[in-house]
Amino acid sequence: MKILVCISHVPDTTSKINFTDGDTKFDTNGVQYVINPNDEFGLTRAMWFKEKQGASVDVVNVGGSETEPTLRKALAIGADSAIRVNTEAKDGFAVAKELAKVVTDGGYDLVIAGRESIDYNGGMVPGMLSGLIGANFVANCIGLEVDGTNAKAVREIDGGKETVNTSLPLVIGGQKGLVEESDLRIPNMRGIMMARKKPLNVVEPAGANNETSANSFEKPAPKGAVKLVDADNIDELINLLHNEAKVI
Repeated sequence: MKILVCISHVPDTTSKINFTDGDTKFDTNGVQYVINPNDEFGLTRAMWFKEKQGASVDVVNVGGSETEPTLRKALAIGADSAIRVNTEAKDGFAVAKELAKVVTDGGYDLVIAGRESIDYNGGMVPGMLSGLIGANFVANCIGLEVDGTNAKAVREIDGGKETVNTSLPLVIGGQKGLVEESDLRIPNMRGIMMARKKPLNVVEPAGANNETSANSFEKPAPKGAVKLVDADNIDELINLLHNEAKVI
């Protein structure tokens, strides 16, 4: 079984976010980047298939050379090789088309993507990718077993879980629950040294057009000061909730 894990290069959630050029560009100065958490759950599950079923595992990213340290981390965790599509990821549909070419050229049986990336939270790429390559798709996946060409997936739905029986080729949008946080792997020294010798192939983009663009970015407004209301002054509390907070 050939597995491809899609890796997004995203800012660490502890980083301070700023914008430049009139709030039209993200300021990368001082920002630490990590593997997208949803993708990391998927990569860990792929490692299980590699160790238990002898699957091969490649990782792929659409982005510039600045994303290569993140791909090297994925190699250090245990992926066999990495692919970087040499174009900036600006649009979900364009990213899906670039990934579709990689999947088709590589003949992958299973594509594991994160449900969404934690920077833009679009949640579009896995579903569009499956449509482009004609593969089955399971969103919000929190469990996956593969037996030959048959797969059993568990996905999160409103109010519960749903078990789906499907077949390869398959694309999943994984999330927490696909593995537990305690199962996530930290690269050890041996893995880091081996990652230096593993192939990281840079491929030129297919030339997919961006269908959307961002005109500007805006940070959430800072939280206002806390107003304390005396416990006996119920009328004032109701007035504030109704006229200022507008929650009643």
